Amino acid sequence: MLNSFVDDFKNAWNRPNNAVMQLIFINVIVFLAMAVVTVITNLSGFGEFGNTFLVELFYIPGSFSEFITRPWTIITYAFAHNLSDIFHILFNMLFLYWFGRLITEYLGSDRVISIYVNGAIFGAVLYLLAYNFVPFYIERTPILGMIGASAAVNAIMVGAATLLPNYTFHLLFLGPVRIKYIAAFFVVVSFIGSVGDNAGGNVAHLGGAFMGWLYVSQLQKGTDLGRWVYAIISFFRGLFKPKPKIKVTYKKSGSKSSGNKQTSSASTSSGKASQEEIDRILDKISEKGYSSLSKEEKQKLFDASKK
Repeated sequence: MLNSFVDDFKNAWNRPNNAVMQLIFINVIVFLAMAVVTVITNLSGFGEFGNTFLVELFYIPGSFSEFITRPWTIITYAFAHNLSDIFHILFNMLFLYWFGRLITEYLGSDRVISIYVNGAIFGAVLYLLAYNFVPFYIERTPILGMIGASAAVNAIMVGAATLLPNYTFHLLFLGPVRIKYIAAFFVVVSFIGSVGDNAGGNVAHLGGAFMGWLYVSQLQKGTDLGRWVYAIISFFRGLFKPKPKIKVTYKKSGSKSSGNKQTSSASTSSGKASQEEIDRILDKISEKGYSSLSKEEKQKLFDASKK
């Protein structure tokens, strides 16, 4: 069983266009790791230390003065969940899977990560602004802070509904429902809940939902708000990608070598894309969607399809 889990984990990172499963794996692994730390520290008598460690690592605090001492929580909070509410992570991951697959299919895998991260950050920013500038929330500043992927998942859900408003899900007991109504329902619920028991969390949900709408709306106008996320993704991919070994070759001088060089140049200048280049273009479509291709890449793909 353990070997099977390890294989599934490896496949999540080895398979292309698999950002949704990668995000789900990260959330589940963090949840399980938090559970292990909590159990071990409580059994060994260091429960207070374990709880403090988890709070400082994942929970984003409500006050700015405390937040600046652990600024990483602006993103780590969106990859962890409250251990006492298993339905929190269960429903978040289900919604991430359902709506994230639509984003992947139409916009590419990297944009799932970008919308998720941007939604999490904007939800956190709105949460911090509320608890530091709005009297209603200042009086109710939470002791621990906020945790959970709901803001990021709301960004994915509303982003998908903005992109494909009439796409239909077949829901149990309800039948076919357009996703724009599903997204609207949860936005309204979050708006009503913004003055309830989980006020801060619902404020963050609204922030994430707004970012999902803004991201896709701007993307449809030609502006991609996720470029900085792609740059970070590319950087880390480069760290783990094996570097090609440098080969030293020796050329023989003479007319034969010169003739080969001319032949190679003529082949390159003909403008025909090699199979390797076609494969690279197809990989790019898989990761970022067809719209990410340049005009030249689209032409090469079109020419190759006519062979």
